[in-house]
Amino acid sequence: MIVFGKVLATLRAGWIWLIGPDLHAPPTGAPSVTRRRTAGEVVLAVVLSLVAAGIEDLVQTDGLLLALTAVGAAALSLLRRRLPTLVLIITAAVGGLAAGFALLLTVVAWSAGRRIVGAGRALVAFTIAYVLFVGSSLLGAWSEKMPLTLALLTTLYFLATAVVPALASRYWSQRRTLLHALQERNAQLLWERQMVAGQARLLERQRIAQDMHDSLGHQLALISVHAGALEVDPELTERQREGVGVLRTASVAAMHELREVVGILQDGVHAPTEPVDESGRAVRGTAGIESLVEAARAAGNTVKLRTKGELRPLAAAADHAAYRIVQEALTNAYKHAPGAPIAVELRYEPDSLVVEIVSAAAPQEPDEVVSGGQGLTGLRERARLVGGMVHAGALDDGGFRVAGVLPYGVVEATPLVAVEDDFHQQAPKAVGVDGVPVQDWSAGGMAPMMSKLDGRVGRGRAGGIGLGCGISLAALLVLVVVAVVGVFFLLSTVTEGMIDPEQYEQVRVGDDEDSVRKQLPSGDTIATLGLDGKGPKPPEGSDCLVLMSSEVGNNIDSEPVFRFCFKDGKLVEKKGYEVGR
Repeated sequence: MIVFGKVLATLRAGWIWLIGPDLHAPPTGAPSVTRRRTAGEVVLAVVLSLVAAGIEDLVQTDGLLLALTAVGAAALSLLRRRLPTLVLIITAAVGGLAAGFALLLTVVAWSAGRRIVGAGRALVAFTIAYVLFVGSSLLGAWSEKMPLTLALLTTLYFLATAVVPALASRYWSQRRTLLHALQERNAQLLWERQMVAGQARLLERQRIAQDMHDSLGHQLALISVHAGALEVDPELTERQREGVGVLRTASVAAMHELREVVGILQDGVHAPTEPVDESGRAVRGTAGIESLVEAARAAGNTVKLRTKGELRPLAAAADHAAYRIVQEALTNAYKHAPGAPIAVELRYEPDSLVVEIVSAAAPQEPDEVVSGGQGLTGLRERARLVGGMVHAGALDDGGFRVAGVLPYGVVEATPLVAVEDDFHQQAPKAVGVDGVPVQDWSAGGMAPMMSKLDGRVGRGRAGGIGLGCGISLAALLVLVVVAVVGVFFLLSTVTEGMIDPEQYEQVRVGDDEDSVRKQLPSGDTIATLGLDGKGPKPPEGSDCLVLMSSEVGNNIDSEPVFRFCFKDGKLVEKKGYEVGR
């Protein structure tokens, strides 16, 4: 079993080396070899092998060469990723001799176009491949005396089947590389932007905290000191002394709250390490609402507190929100309706706590008060963050009502705009570096942007399919142009290899070679390829010209031809016969 495992590991390592790395896989440090990719490579190698064998069978290649062609096509297909330059050169050199490598040349050129690093290296590799392809194609053309014609056709064929796919592949690969680079760059920029914004927010928090500590802290300390001194003044009545005591207690509680707010704003950067005295700190939650009501009564306000339902615990955030709702509502009532009776009610419903504060109409028009106008807005936001809601509005009798609904369990609210989005734009869905949201720069998401750059329109897979279809259409058009040019060229030159039987009869053996050649076509056409060497044996040391007949033969499987052989400047033989098609 150990030996078998080592063999499997060796085979797997060899396979990973053979098929090469994925150019567009994320750099995870390990080669990306999936079952789909392995199956695809094997299927492609088998298909190319069968196509090569089938084409060679059509041109009547013997069994050994046919098998070698099939095996060679499969091997070159598997090696094209690891050795793109070498495989391209070998395929081009053999492709000029074996027709079965036609499809393989296109596949190899596509792979080499994106895998050969550097434009200069790619140019050299394809130039060598072109020279070898044309050279091997011309090996059988020297005897036909039409090397230039064949060179032109093979050049067009190489451009259509190798150069065009290579250029398309290189463009597609560079486009994908650009998209990946944009992804990484975008993630990095947004990560840096978040860091800069975070630093700016932190500095602003520290500035606000310092201002609050320097100004409000000082003023509250003065209030507390003076209130403490005033409380022991013997000239005050008992009621005045109680009011001053409430004032001193409120100032001490305000100082503790200010200390906490300053710590929150500083985000723990300069949090005090010494222990904090919590003796004067008020309880913030539903348990502290009664103390709020008692403080309001001590200040001379008429406040009633009523609790309904079975008491149930709330989450810390919701409990604190209930306290703040009552505190803000009482504060508004003090400022806008001084002296009006206030009713505070806590209703423990089956699924939520309802906090309701109702103040009656003001007995008299209140004096002008200073208000920031942000209290109720802050309450709504605080309730929303715990999954609740706050409603505030005037009553028909001139009073005012504030009601909050808070769930017992905190429900995570989904903000309309992401907190980390400093520019108040909708947060993207994609996740980049360390969870930082980034713009979708994938091939699918970038298709609209890239369409503005290269004039193509597409989205998602449709963009990739459109690009592939466009490349395929361009290659098909090139092939059509090559075919049309080839047919036109063949038809224009076919007359150079064809004569009438009457012309054949007019020529006499023994005539001067120059005069005979002036009467006959040059035979420089691709239409006569393969005719030479298929008839009777020519005279020893003669140079023969084989032309087609303008008339159709009696047998559909044969072609009538005329042969003129020259030696020592004379026509030594003329012969008419039929060759197999």
